[in-house]
Amino acid sequence: MDDETLVQKCISGNADAQRELFDRFSPLMLGVAMRYIKDKERAEDVLQDGFIKVFKNIYRFEHKGSLEGWIRRIIVNTALDQLRKYKKEQTNIELDDVSFELVQKSDAEERLQAEVLMEIIQQLPDGYRIVFNMFAIEGYSHKEIADELNITESTSKSQYSRAKSVLRKTLKKYNIER
Repeated sequence: MDDETLVQKCISGNADAQRELFDRFSPLMLGVAMRYIKDKERAEDVLQDGFIKVFKNIYRFEHKGSLEGWIRRIIVNTALDQLRKYKKEQTNIELDDVSFELVQKSDAEERLQAEVLMEIIQQLPDGYRIVFNMFAIEGYSHKEIADELNITESTSKSQYSRAKSVLRKTLKKYNIER
């Protein structure tokens, strides 16, 4: 079923369509939630809360962008809400315009490197990890990050910069080229 039909059936309350939407996007969105929330159970809670918001607001989806992108934004915002709820103070985070690219190797080596990189990112302090994910992975601007996290743009940039520094040092230890 295409996205437009799926959305229309979800709007009309079709339980099979809702199950299909959840089954189609939940594995990917759990990965998104886990980039922000270290604990898998809490990330699963974010996923559930996020999909509740998706189903409550599916009528607002305007088919201007991808359905996946719309759902991703809801999951990211839900994860950020969860982090705000449990942690009032966030550490400085800055991750500037540095991208980390894995060297092309066999598929198994690439998957292993991606898993190691994900583990390294998970070990970053919350502030660094959140800004890094939002800027480098989700594509938010530093202004958007600042607005979303109620911090200054310079704080966002410095947190990103510090996260990159920590990541570089850690990647060197693992001998992962960037």
